[in-house]
Amino acid sequence: MSALSLQSKLPHVGTTIFSTMTQLALQHNAINLAQGFPDFGCPEELLELVTQAMHQGHNQYAPSTGLLALRQKISEKTQLMYGHLPHQDHEVTVTSGATEALFAAIAAVVQPGDEVLVVEPCYDSYVPAIELCGGVPVYASLTYPDFSIDWQQIEDKLTPKTRLLLLNSPHNPTGAVWQQQDLDALQRLAEKHSFLILSDEVYEHMVFDGKPHLSILSVPALAERAFVISSFGKTYHTTGWKVGYCIAPPALTAEFRKVHQYLTFSTATPFQHGLAGFLDNQKHYQQLPAFYQQKRDLFAQLLQPSKFELIPCAGTYFQLARYTAISDLPDVEFAQWLTKEAGVATIPISVFYHDQTDHRVVRFCFAKKEETLRAAAERLCRL
Repeated sequence: MSALSLQSKLPHVGTTIFSTMTQLALQHNAINLAQGFPDFGCPEELLELVTQAMHQGHNQYAPSTGLLALRQKISEKTQLMYGHLPHQDHEVTVTSGATEALFAAIAAVVQPGDEVLVVEPCYDSYVPAIELCGGVPVYASLTYPDFSIDWQQIEDKLTPKTRLLLLNSPHNPTGAVWQQQDLDALQRLAEKHSFLILSDEVYEHMVFDGKPHLSILSVPALAERAFVISSFGKTYHTTGWKVGYCIAPPALTAEFRKVHQYLTFSTATPFQHGLAGFLDNQKHYQQLPAFYQQKRDLFAQLLQPSKFELIPCAGTYFQLARYTAISDLPDVEFAQWLTKEAGVATIPISVFYHDQTDHRVVRFCFAKKEETLRAAAERLCRL
C-alpha cells in the first residue's frame, strides 16, 4: 500500500507552547506559572448549582444558541457593566469556550484572500484560525516596553482588503489595557473605514488600580460592527468547563451561529444551568479585580529582591518580567532553563509574535494560591 500524500493546512503549527511548558514542568517537578489557569477552586455555590442541575436531569443537549435563562442573564449583566443591552435571542450566543467563539467569528466573516489585522504579541489561536479560513494575517505591533497601541500604524496597515481587526484588552500576554484614547482612536478609524471588529475581552474583570474595563460594547458605533468574546472560565476559575459567549449585532450573530452549530452544536447543559443561577451573584465578578490585584501585588513584592525586572501589569493575571540581568539566552531557551534548573515554568513572549521577536521577556501566571506564589518566588529569588 502506497503512503498517503497529505498536505498540512497548518504546516508551521506544532504543539502549543502551553502544552510544551506544562509537560516540561511535570517532568522536572517545577512550579507551573506558565499555562494560564488557577490552582484554586471555583465558588462553592456555583459547584452546588451545577451538581443540582445534573441531579435534576439537565444532562441532554442544550439549545445550540445557549439556554434562554443564561442568555437573559448575560444580556442583563452586559447592560449593567457596559450600558449595552444585547437582545437575548438575536445577539447572544453561548459557546464551548472563548477559543471556539473566536474561531466561529473568524470563520463567519473571513473569505479567502481577506486580510485580518492582528496586533502582536497575540494569543496563539488567532492566526491559525485566520489561515484555516483562507484569510491573510497582517501584523501590527504593540509598542515596547509599554505595549500600547500605535493607532497610526494600525491605520497604515488598513487596506480595501481588510475584513477584520482583531483586538484584545485586557491583553494576553502583556497585561496592558485600553485607555479612553484607544476607544476614541478606534472609533475615528471605524468612521473612515469599513472593517469589522473582533474583540477578545475574556479578562474583562481583571483590570486593576481602580480603573474600569473599557469594552467595545460601551461605544454604540463600535458595537454595531463587532463580535465581543467573553469567558466564564476566566471569571469563575473554571477554565476546564470551556464555557464562553459571543455578543454581536443580529446580522453578525446569524452568520456566527451558522458556523457555531457545526463546531460544537451546543455547550454542556448543567454548566449553563449553574452559571445562569450564579450570575445573580454580582459580588463575585465585582470583587474580582481586587482579588487578582492582591495576587499581582504580592507576587511583585515577593520578586522585589530578585534580578527580574517587572513590566507594569494593568490587567489579566499575567506578569511580564525581563531577565537580562540573569541571562543572555533567547527567551525560549531561558524558559526551558528556568524550568529545569530553577524549578519554575514560564512562557517566553517571542512565541506570541509571528517572527519570534525576542525582547528577553517571559510571562508568569499569578492566578495561584499564595503558597504557590511564595514557593515560586523563593526559587526565582535564588537566581
